[in-house]
Amino acid sequence: MKRIAVLTSGGDCSGMNATIRAVVRAALVANLEVIGFQKGYHGLLMPESHHETLTTRSVSGILQRGGTFLQSAREKRMVEKEGQLLAAGNLKGLGVDGLIVIGGDGSLRGAEALHRLGIRTMGIPASIDNDIPFTDMSLGVDTALNNIIYAVDCLKDTASSHDRTFVVETMGRNCGYLAVASALACGAEYALIPETPYDLAEICRNLRRRFSEGRDNSIIMVAEGTASAQQIADRIKDSIGFETRIMVLGHYQRGGSPSAFDRILGARYGVAAVEALQAGESGKMIGLSCGEMKLTPLEKVFAVGRRPIEEMMLKLARTLGI
Repeated sequence: MKRIAVLTSGGDCSGMNATIRAVVRAALVANLEVIGFQKGYHGLLMPESHHETLTTRSVSGILQRGGTFLQSAREKRMVEKEGQLLAAGNLKGLGVDGLIVIGGDGSLRGAEALHRLGIRTMGIPASIDNDIPFTDMSLGVDTALNNIIYAVDCLKDTASSHDRTFVVETMGRNCGYLAVASALACGAEYALIPETPYDLAEICRNLRRRFSEGRDNSIIMVAEGTASAQQIADRIKDSIGFETRIMVLGHYQRGGSPSAFDRILGARYGVAAVEALQAGESGKMIGLSCGEMKLTPLEKVFAVGRRPIEEMMLKLARTLGI
């Protein structure tokens, strides 16, 4: 093995730069050349102008930066056989012996497709929804969670000053991890998530009771896949007449300087990916399992589907009245 490549695909998240940095530094120690594709698979399909050789200088000063300096983009052509064949041909033409893909479900499916076409690939899970199976934590989750908590802590100052209920919408189209985890961490009254049903009428009755007892604010976390914050706020206001405001966090959750946890996790993922390729592994994803780096075939990752929220976390939320 002489040359490997790395790309970040799908939605960007904090910690990707730390991972790229680790890939480059680990590869150079092993006397491997590294190239980076800009704009993910889109750059891979246009290699004449969308790749660069990465050196220690290339990754200097990026550890604390959010997002990915290689940039990220979604590429519909990678879903089709024609696009996959073009990508594989481009990699072979550039003399790439192994490709490391950092991204979510769609990105990892691209890595698995290239593996089937004879390209040695390794996947690194990066999804702030934390819905990728066979890893306890995906890259970027911890930073996103800390961003949410900081925003809600600031919001609670306003909520208590003005006797208001705030509905905070987090990312999570099919997974409520961020909503539940942030509700636990910031002391929210409720977390509405796709995985469990909720009774808004009962929630409204409880909110009315809280205010009658003199409690001056309430925070409701809602995952975007459950309902929009505006819909929930409107129904609460119509039901009990209390002033209700919303905060849609959107892409704010993805950005910002990565947490110490994500920086270290990214370093571990990057080094493990290089070592796995050197050992001849391919078509696998690296995951964090009980503190250790574990390899799982990508086809097995997709067969399982989305990673459910741990029952322990749901039980904890119920016990605390969330």
